[in-house]
Amino acid sequence: MKSHTYDDTVERYVRFWNTGQPEEQRRLAAETFTEEVSYHAPAGVFTGPQALIDFHGQFTQNMGTAVFQRRAEPQIHHDRARVMWEIELDGGRPFAAGTDVLVFDPDGRISSVTTFLDRAPEGFDPHAHH
Repeated sequence: MKSHTYDDTVERYVRFWNTGQPEEQRRLAAETFTEEVSYHAPAGVFTGPQALIDFHGQFTQNMGTAVFQRRAEPQIHHDRARVMWEIELDGGRPFAAGTDVLVFDPDGRISSVTTFLDRAPEGFDPHAHH
């Protein structure tokens, strides 16, 4: 698998977290994630594209408009990528920053995501989520 394909997948991953259009989000999920994708984050463990769509919907319902943006160019090697990100709310107010480790399947879609918080949201209790 060529890394430019992984670059394209990372770009779709960022667009997935930023779209508010349900049809576009479903299309991006199908192109970006495997059916069994696992997402491990401090907020919980989610399996499958629909669980990620639901997680995104719950977040924006509670937090309002959020922009997920890269803090640096992704680092990609073999079948892995490290994506450093920041989430801003309501026109630029910093919310959190973190690093996602993506694992790609042989077709270039994401089969696993592990999220680490580099700067947790204000008031975040890491022991409240298991």
